[in-house]
Amino acid sequence: MTLWVLGLNHQTAPVALRERAAFAGERLPAALTSLRALPQVAEAALLSTCNRTELYAVAENPAPLADWLDAHALGLRDYLYQHHEAEAVRHLFRVATGLDSMVLGEPQILGQVKDAWALAREHGALGQRLDRLFQQSFSVAKRARTDTHVGNNPVSVASTAVRLAQDLFTRLSESTVLLVGAGETIELAARHLSDGRAKRMLIANRTLAHAQTLASQHGGYALPLEELDRHLAEADVVFSATASREPVISRGQVDAALKQRKHKPMLLFDLAVPRDIEPSVALLPDAYLYTVDDLERAVEDNRRSRREAADAAEAIIDLQVQRYVETLHARAHHAPLKRLRAYGEATREEMLARARQQLAHGKPAEEVLELLAHTLTNRLLHPPTAALREATLNGDLELARAAERLFPDKPGYRHTVQPHTPITRADDADPAP
Repeated sequence: MTLWVLGLNHQTAPVALRERAAFAGERLPAALTSLRALPQVAEAALLSTCNRTELYAVAENPAPLADWLDAHALGLRDYLYQHHEAEAVRHLFRVATGLDSMVLGEPQILGQVKDAWALAREHGALGQRLDRLFQQSFSVAKRARTDTHVGNNPVSVASTAVRLAQDLFTRLSESTVLLVGAGETIELAARHLSDGRAKRMLIANRTLAHAQTLASQHGGYALPLEELDRHLAEADVVFSATASREPVISRGQVDAALKQRKHKPMLLFDLAVPRDIEPSVALLPDAYLYTVDDLERAVEDNRRSRREAADAAEAIIDLQVQRYVETLHARAHHAPLKRLRAYGEATREEMLARARQQLAHGKPAEEVLELLAHTLTNRLLHPPTAALREATLNGDLELARAAERLFPDKPGYRHTVQPHTPITRADDADPAP
């Protein structure tokens, strides 16, 4: 079984494809069950965010995994990247650290990786190997962010959008801002808008209580999502990030709002994947629509300024990948030793149980000890003896040389060990297996 990573992200696929590939929260458990049920898939986990959809699996080969992804959203195959073993480990470490993110070093991705791990664990899709790998990725991410500056002053997509609104469009202190949704991205945007002293903040959400909580924290006004039409025209800037599978803001709604505003410009940031705002809104005069793909170009300056810290984090990841692979190989080499020890211990317990039974039936202790020593020696030496004999007959000298290294001929050995007196009574003797 091999470790595989298959997926797509903001570097390999446009937002139109990423939104089709994304798994909404309620669909993830069923998707995990389906993935884990594939033939020759021993372990699986799914990571689905606005910028990436990735599956991690321990499987015989990647073909069924690619077929499964392509069946989920036709047309993905040409955009997929694929990593296995050490490169798969490196990829997860880079993702968890924020080095593979649109905004270099962004902190939210680590929480999303932890959520993917917890969900896979909860639904029984993880085995020992993936479980250890994900937990190791948390430690690597923590160390990289602590030992380098890649985690300092983290920049998120939300903060980048707020900065763009300030730099390119309007003064927040003179603007009404409408936030649609109440998840982590909108919460981050609300925090940055509050710090920027936005004149007025409206927060619309399907669950009004969530909007009210966010509004109370940042000095905004909460409203139910069904009242969006009544308030859209008030907004100079709109930020939207919900988990909806369908757009929550249509071209018709924006067109009507612009007419009410007498075509005063409106800036809209669609921070969701799948998208919240119909793409055709960008065709409307006086509507300026930015998606997460547009924001990637805006954060390039941030990426360049953080490159030095990222290089240091990459060095840490390289070292941790090497150590992980070495540990994995060491565990693989320990397996034969564990089997040998388990065989010896099981044989000992069996022989001891038999000896105690014979003593309980009144057999002389000396006779029982003699039988125990004879049978235990016979049982333990029979498998290697048989293997050596067969190897010799087949001309396999490697095993014979290995045996010589394991059991070197020590001076005086034959003189110090007394010859064994075999027990010939049929009812006591334990034939070699």
